Amino acid sequence: MRVSRKEIKDREVIRGLLSKSPVGRLGTLGRDGYPRIKPLNFVSLEEKIYFHSAREGEKMEDIQRDNRVCFEVDLPLAFVKSTGNPCQADYLYQSVLIKGRAQIVDARDERLAALKGLMEKYQPEGDYGAFSEDKLALTAIVRIDIEEMTGKEDLGREKERAAVLAFLARKERAADRLTLER
Repeated sequence: MRVSRKEIKDREVIRGLLSKSPVGRLGTLGRDGYPRIKPLNFVSLEEKIYFHSAREGEKMEDIQRDNRVCFEVDLPLAFVKSTGNPCQADYLYQSVLIKGRAQIVDARDERLAALKGLMEKYQPEGDYGAFSEDKLALTAIVRIDIEEMTGKEDLGREKERAAVLAFLARKERAADRLTLER
């Protein structure tokens, strides 16, 4: 990482970011040689990333042709307005980049655990019912086995931290509250 002070070294912070980020972006290599990026819902379970998909389509074709993938999540926290100097504007964020191999999951128990994990993440209040067999048959579950994972964040420059935190406290957006908690 070029700017080492922005690296997230604490694995718990990275795990937390993966658990609260609502959208991940899957990068595959298309048949034409161009990279493709697909936003998707995902869950991180036991140091692996899971998502569901239709069994057919360009994403699945890409994975079956070459299972090397990258995966990215980011949490935009705040844009800090400049006052008279555009170089003082700042964008606060956290992000995670993953390189790994995508595998289509066949084992029923692992498939159900991934679907349960997805539902618990996106509908934490529960009450979503059982997974029907006909829907299970139509749904592919993909697991990304992580080979490399790095986190990066910018939570503001230290000397400006107090001013940034005061600014965020006034804005009262959910993402800004997350920054204040860090």
